[in-house]
Amino acid sequence: MTEAAAARAPGGAQAVQRALDVLHCFHDNGPDVSASDLARRLGLSVSTAHRLARTLLGAGFLEQDARTSRYRLGPAVTELGRLSYHQRGLHLAAPELTDLAERTGATADLALRSGPHAVIVAGGSVAPKVGLRRPLHSTALGKVLLAWARPGEGGPASLPPLPAFTDRTIVEPAALEAELAKVRSDAYALNDGESAHGVRTLAVPVLDGAGHARFALAVRATPAVITDARTDWFLAQARSCARALEVLLLSPAERRPPTP
Repeated sequence: MTEAAAARAPGGAQAVQRALDVLHCFHDNGPDVSASDLARRLGLSVSTAHRLARTLLGAGFLEQDARTSRYRLGPAVTELGRLSYHQRGLHLAAPELTDLAERTGATADLALRSGPHAVIVAGGSVAPKVGLRRPLHSTALGKVLLAWARPGEGGPASLPPLPAFTDRTIVEPAALEAELAKVRSDAYALNDGESAHGVRTLAVPVLDGAGHARFALAVRATPAVITDARTDWFLAQARSCARALEVLLLSPAERRPPTP
Protein backbone atom coordinates (compact mmCIF):
# COMPACT_ATOMS: atom_id res chain seq x y z
CA MET A 1 0.00 0.00 0.00
CA THR A 2 1.38 3.45 -0.97
CA GLU A 3 1.44 6.32 1.49
CA ALA A 4 -1.31 8.13 -0.47
CA ALA A 5 -3.56 5.07 -0.44
CA ALA A 6 -2.94 4.44 3.23
CA ALA A 7 -3.89 8.00 4.01
CA ARG A 8 -7.40 7.37 2.67
CA ALA A 9 -8.00 4.53 5.16
CA PRO A 10 -9.48 5.17 8.62
CA GLY A 11 -6.82 5.88 11.24
CA GLY A 12 -6.86 2.53 13.02
CA ALA A 13 -7.22 0.53 9.80
CA GLN A 14 -4.39 2.50 8.22
CA ALA A 15 -1.99 1.67 11.06
CA VAL A 16 -2.92 -2.01 11.00
CA GLN A 17 -2.63 -2.22 7.22
CA ARG A 18 0.77 -0.56 7.25
CA ALA A 19 2.04 -2.91 9.96
CA LEU A 20 0.83 -5.90 7.96
CA ASP A 21 2.47 -4.52 4.83
CA VAL A 22 5.78 -4.37 6.72
CA LEU A 23 5.48 -8.03 7.71
CA HIS A 24 4.63 -8.99 4.13
CA CYS A 25 7.97 -7.53 3.04
CA PHE A 26 9.63 -10.62 4.54
CA HIS A 27 7.73 -13.12 2.37
CA ASP A 28 10.66 -13.70 0.03
CA ASN A 29 12.79 -15.12 2.88
CA GLY A 30 15.60 -12.84 1.78
CA PRO A 31 18.29 -11.12 3.85
CA ASP A 32 17.55 -8.77 6.75
CA VAL A 33 16.12 -5.42 5.67
CA SER A 34 16.70 -1.84 6.78
CA ALA A 35 14.13 0.85 7.43
CA SER A 36 15.17 2.37 4.10
CA ASP A 37 14.47 -0.94 2.35
CA LEU A 38 11.01 -1.07 3.92
CA ALA A 39 10.30 2.53 2.95
CA ARG A 40 11.28 1.89 -0.68
CA ARG A 41 9.22 -1.32 -0.97
CA LEU A 42 6.11 0.19 0.60
CA GLY A 43 6.27 3.71 -0.83
CA LEU A 44 6.53 5.26 2.64
CA SER A 45 8.84 7.85 4.10
CA VAL A 46 11.86 6.45 5.94
CA SER A 47 10.63 7.98 9.20
CA THR A 48 7.24 6.26 8.85
CA ALA A 49 8.87 2.92 8.01
CA HIS A 50 11.23 3.28 10.96
CA ARG A 51 8.34 4.06 13.32
CA LEU A 52 6.36 1.02 12.10
CA ALA A 53 9.38 -1.23 12.44
CA ARG A 54 10.06 -0.02 15.99
CA THR A 55 6.44 -0.69 16.97
CA LEU A 56 6.60 -4.23 15.57
CA LEU A 57 9.96 -4.68 17.27
CA GLY A 58 8.45 -3.79 20.63
CA ALA A 59 5.65 -6.32 20.12
CA GLY A 60 8.07 -9.10 19.17
CA PHE A 61 6.96 -9.33 15.54
CA LEU A 62 10.35 -8.09 14.35
CA GLU A 63 13.82 -8.31 15.81
CA GLN A 64 16.81 -6.14 15.05
CA ASP A 65 20.43 -7.06 14.49
CA ALA A 66 22.42 -5.10 17.07
CA ARG A 67 25.38 -4.75 14.71
CA THR A 68 23.66 -3.75 11.45
CA SER A 69 20.34 -2.34 12.79
CA ARG A 70 18.56 -4.36 10.09
CA TYR A 71 15.31 -6.19 10.75
CA ARG A 72 14.12 -9.78 10.49
CA LEU A 73 10.94 -11.56 11.61
CA GLY A 74 10.69 -11.90 15.38
CA PRO A 75 9.72 -14.60 17.86
CA ALA A 76 6.04 -13.62 17.97
CA VAL A 77 5.72 -14.57 14.29
CA THR A 78 7.42 -17.89 14.97
CA GLU A 79 5.08 -18.60 17.85
CA LEU A 80 1.95 -17.79 15.86
CA GLY A 81 3.21 -19.80 12.91
CA ARG A 82 3.76 -22.86 15.07
CA LEU A 83 0.33 -22.45 16.67
CA SER A 84 -1.31 -22.20 13.24
CA TYR A 85 0.65 -25.22 12.04
CA HIS A 86 -0.72 -27.35 14.87
CA GLN A 87 -4.22 -25.86 14.82
CA ARG A 88 -4.50 -26.87 11.17
CA GLY A 89 -3.25 -30.37 12.04
CA LEU A 90 -0.30 -30.06 9.68
CA HIS A 91 1.95 -32.01 12.06
CA LEU A 92 -0.29 -34.98 11.28
CA ALA A 93 0.31 -34.56 7.55
CA ALA A 94 4.10 -34.89 7.69
CA PRO A 95 4.22 -38.72 8.11
CA GLU A 96 1.72 -39.18 5.26
CA LEU A 97 3.76 -36.95 2.94
CA THR A 98 6.98 -38.72 3.90
CA ASP A 99 5.39 -42.09 3.12
CA LEU A 100 4.09 -40.79 -0.23
CA ALA A 101 7.55 -39.50 -1.16
CA GLU A 102 9.19 -42.80 -0.22
CA ARG A 103 6.66 -44.83 -2.22
CA THR A 104 6.90 -42.69 -5.35
CA GLY A 105 10.47 -41.43 -5.33
CA ALA A 106 9.07 -37.91 -5.88
CA THR A 107 8.91 -34.82 -3.71
CA ALA A 108 5.53 -34.61 -1.96
CA ASP A 109 4.15 -31.21 -0.93
CA LEU A 110 1.00 -29.84 0.69
CA ALA A 111 -0.06 -26.25 -0.01
CA LEU A 112 -2.82 -23.83 0.86
CA ARG A 113 -3.83 -20.61 -0.83
CA SER A 114 -2.73 -17.14 0.21
CA GLY A 115 -4.00 -14.53 -2.24
CA PRO A 116 -2.33 -15.09 -5.64
CA HIS A 117 0.07 -17.72 -4.26
CA ALA A 118 0.13 -21.34 -3.23
CA VAL A 119 2.03 -21.57 0.06
CA ILE A 120 3.74 -24.90 0.68
CA VAL A 121 3.18 -25.68 4.35
CA ALA A 122 4.40 -29.28 4.62
CA GLY A 123 6.48 -31.71 2.62
CA GLY A 124 9.88 -31.99 0.99
CA SER A 125 10.09 -28.46 -0.39
CA VAL A 126 9.88 -26.76 3.00
CA ALA A 127 13.17 -28.20 4.24
CA PRO A 128 15.34 -25.36 2.83
CA LYS A 129 12.64 -22.66 2.96
CA VAL A 130 9.65 -22.83 5.27
CA GLY A 131 6.54 -21.25 3.80
CA LEU A 132 7.57 -21.54 0.15
CA ARG A 133 5.28 -19.44 -2.07
CA ARG A 134 4.48 -20.31 -5.67
CA PRO A 135 2.29 -18.41 -8.18
CA LEU A 136 -1.12 -20.01 -8.66
CA HIS A 137 -1.23 -19.83 -12.46
CA SER A 138 2.03 -21.63 -13.23
CA THR A 139 1.93 -24.49 -10.73
CA ALA A 140 -0.08 -27.69 -10.39
CA LEU A 141 -0.71 -26.85 -6.73
CA GLY A 142 -2.03 -23.43 -7.69
CA LYS A 143 -4.26 -24.74 -10.45
CA VAL A 144 -5.90 -27.14 -7.98
CA LEU A 145 -6.47 -24.34 -5.47
CA LEU A 146 -8.03 -22.20 -8.22
CA ALA A 147 -10.11 -25.01 -9.73
CA TRP A 148 -11.67 -25.91 -6.38
CA ALA A 149 -11.52 -22.43 -4.84
CA ARG A 150 -13.19 -21.86 -1.49
CA PRO A 151 -15.91 -19.19 -1.17
CA GLY A 152 -14.47 -15.70 -1.27
CA GLU A 153 -11.05 -16.71 -2.62
CA GLY A 154 -11.69 -15.58 -6.20
CA GLY A 155 -10.87 -17.15 -9.54
CA PRO A 156 -8.44 -16.19 -12.32
CA ALA A 157 -10.01 -12.75 -12.64
CA SER A 158 -8.81 -11.95 -9.10
CA LEU A 159 -5.15 -12.55 -10.01
CA PRO A 160 -2.61 -9.89 -10.97
CA PRO A 161 -1.05 -10.05 -14.47
CA LEU A 162 0.29 -13.55 -15.14
CA PRO A 163 4.07 -13.53 -15.60
CA ALA A 164 5.83 -16.08 -17.81
CA PHE A 165 8.50 -18.27 -16.21
CA THR A 166 9.09 -20.50 -19.25
CA ASP A 167 7.74 -20.66 -22.79
CA ARG A 168 5.05 -23.04 -21.47
CA THR A 169 3.61 -20.76 -18.80
CA ILE A 170 -0.04 -19.82 -19.25
CA VAL A 171 -0.19 -16.02 -19.32
CA GLU A 172 -3.66 -15.31 -20.79
CA PRO A 173 -6.66 -15.32 -18.38
CA ALA A 174 -8.89 -17.02 -20.97
CA ALA A 175 -6.35 -19.81 -21.46
CA LEU A 176 -6.10 -20.23 -17.69
CA GLU A 177 -9.89 -20.50 -17.42
CA ALA A 178 -9.84 -23.25 -20.06
CA GLU A 179 -7.02 -25.02 -18.23
CA LEU A 180 -8.96 -24.94 -14.95
CA ALA A 181 -12.02 -26.44 -16.67
CA LYS A 182 -9.78 -29.31 -17.82
CA VAL A 183 -8.36 -29.67 -14.31
CA ARG A 184 -11.84 -30.03 -12.85
CA SER A 185 -12.82 -32.51 -15.56
CA ASP A 186 -9.67 -34.62 -15.11
CA ALA A 187 -9.72 -34.26 -11.29
CA TYR A 188 -6.03 -33.36 -11.22
CA ALA A 189 -3.63 -30.66 -12.40
CA LEU A 190 -0.40 -30.98 -14.37
CA ASN A 191 2.55 -28.62 -14.44
CA ASP A 192 4.87 -29.80 -17.19
CA GLY A 193 7.69 -27.28 -17.37
CA GLU A 194 5.49 -24.22 -16.77
CA SER A 195 7.46 -23.04 -13.74
CA ALA A 196 10.87 -24.48 -14.69
CA HIS A 197 12.04 -26.69 -17.51
CA GLY A 198 12.72 -30.30 -16.60
CA VAL A 199 10.19 -30.43 -13.75
CA ARG A 200 6.85 -32.25 -13.89
CA THR A 201 4.25 -32.01 -11.13
CA LEU A 202 0.89 -33.67 -10.57
CA ALA A 203 -1.51 -32.24 -7.99
CA VAL A 204 -4.88 -33.26 -6.55
CA PRO A 205 -7.24 -31.51 -4.12
CA VAL A 206 -7.61 -32.26 -0.41
CA LEU A 207 -11.29 -31.42 -0.16
CA ASP A 208 -13.40 -30.10 2.68
CA GLY A 209 -16.95 -31.24 3.38
CA ALA A 210 -18.36 -28.75 0.85
CA GLY A 211 -16.16 -29.98 -1.99
CA HIS A 212 -13.68 -27.08 -1.94
CA ALA A 213 -9.91 -27.47 -1.83
CA ARG A 214 -8.75 -26.98 1.75
CA PHE A 215 -5.27 -27.90 0.54
CA ALA A 216 -3.58 -29.07 -2.66
CA LEU A 217 -1.31 -32.13 -2.66
CA ALA A 218 1.44 -32.56 -5.25
CA VAL A 219 4.10 -35.02 -6.30
CA ARG A 220 7.03 -33.48 -8.19
CA ALA A 221 9.94 -35.04 -10.09
CA THR A 222 11.49 -35.02 -13.56
CA PRO A 223 9.67 -36.23 -16.70
CA ALA A 224 11.97 -39.26 -16.62
CA VAL A 225 10.40 -40.27 -13.28
CA ILE A 226 6.80 -39.11 -13.79
CA THR A 227 6.45 -40.51 -17.30
CA ASP A 228 3.27 -40.46 -19.34
CA ALA A 229 2.96 -44.21 -18.88
CA ARG A 230 3.17 -43.90 -15.07
CA THR A 231 0.95 -40.84 -14.62
CA ASP A 232 -2.08 -42.89 -13.56
CA TRP A 233 0.00 -44.74 -10.96
CA PHE A 234 1.35 -41.50 -9.48
CA LEU A 235 -2.15 -40.06 -9.39
CA ALA A 236 -3.46 -43.13 -7.58
CA GLN A 237 -0.77 -42.74 -4.92
CA ALA A 238 -1.45 -39.00 -4.54
CA ARG A 239 -5.22 -39.48 -4.33
CA SER A 240 -4.85 -42.18 -1.68
CA CYS A 241 -2.77 -39.78 0.42
CA ALA A 242 -5.23 -36.92 -0.19
CA ARG A 243 -8.16 -39.03 1.05
CA ALA A 244 -6.23 -39.84 4.23
CA LEU A 245 -5.44 -36.15 4.76
CA GLU A 246 -9.07 -35.17 4.27
CA VAL A 247 -9.79 -37.11 7.46
CA LEU A 248 -6.60 -36.34 9.38
CA LEU A 249 -6.88 -32.58 8.82
CA LEU A 250 -10.46 -32.24 10.01
CA SER A 251 -10.83 -29.79 12.88
CA PRO A 252 -12.08 -31.16 16.22
CA ALA A 253 -15.47 -29.56 15.56
CA GLU A 254 -15.72 -31.28 12.17
CA ARG A 255 -14.90 -34.63 13.74
CA ARG A 256 -17.84 -34.47 16.14
CA PRO A 257 -20.93 -36.44 15.09
CA PRO A 258 -23.99 -34.29 14.34
CA THR A 259 -26.32 -33.60 17.22
CA PRO A 260 -29.51 -35.69 16.90
